[in-house]
Amino acid sequence: MAASNFVDYIKIFFRSGNGGPGSTHLHREKFVSMGGPDGGDGGRGGHIILRGNKQYWTLIHLKYRKHIHAEHGESGSGNLCHGANGKDAILDVPIGTVARDESGKIVCEITHDAEETIMLHGGRGGLGNASFKSATNQTPRYSQPGEPGCEGWYILELKLLADVGLVGFPNAGKSTLLSAVSAAKPKIADYPFTTLEPNLGIVNYREHRSFIMADIPGIIEGAHEGKGLGLRFLRHIERNSILLFLVPADSRDIAGEYRTLLNELEKYNPELLDKRRILAISKSDMLDRELIDEIEADINQRVHNAPHIFISSVTRSKILELKDLIWKNLNI
Repeated sequence: MAASNFVDYIKIFFRSGNGGPGSTHLHREKFVSMGGPDGGDGGRGGHIILRGNKQYWTLIHLKYRKHIHAEHGESGSGNLCHGANGKDAILDVPIGTVARDESGKIVCEITHDAEETIMLHGGRGGLGNASFKSATNQTPRYSQPGEPGCEGWYILELKLLADVGLVGFPNAGKSTLLSAVSAAKPKIADYPFTTLEPNLGIVNYREHRSFIMADIPGIIEGAHEGKGLGLRFLRHIERNSILLFLVPADSRDIAGEYRTLLNELEKYNPELLDKRRILAISKSDMLDRELIDEIEADINQRVHNAPHIFISSVTRSKILELKDLIWKNLNI
């Protein structure tokens, strides 16, 4: 899918339906004297409902829908007839969608397929005059108006759900790893920012088990300040169970690069540091045994919060061991 087709942030004006007014009606029928009040209640206004749909992974189908309105409830009528409820506006969204109001407060979020959540409630229908009759007020000539619905601008934000999120600078080998362990076919090239959108892949494991891996576009130093592409896609890391840091073996300072990535995540959202982490040194087929020993000694001295492993996506060296390490951490 082209980068322009990946939409993970939209702003839409939503309006739920108004409740229908109750009816003020007195029963009229031949041979029935003083039939009394028989005004029915008004119908409820339509809700705005978000529904999870696993077939979607982007919000592009809502990109050009700037105003979404639910139907108003209908008025009640005589003979105790209840007004029809307004039709709900149901929006299918990808799993992992978060709805916020303009102040940034979370209104609701969708985390499961077919999950339905009322984002905005429709207005309640008004009571008809039949609801107000009593022994001391046998012929009320009044009813309630319907309650107004809710309206306003809301933000829908997609945060991809994955078991493992790949974190690294551009050209660290994230896309190559994803293509090596899954059927995903991300774009791979030797220039920075090849990946312009998150890619998901299902990784097959032993005994027909599997987990989902997400390739997040490369982070650069200063991403939390809006530099590069990192800030736009850092939100997708928030929903990953494990963060797999990829640092290429040709980096001058592997431990230092890992700590720079950690720093960017911490400045964006300190809670990201609470996630389990694995450090994978990619492109390790370029190293000889002596260099690996030197790098390992440096990592052991400076990196104390994540297990590490040397891998090569091209030769598939230690790929199975990496899967074992990921599966172990997913089931702690």
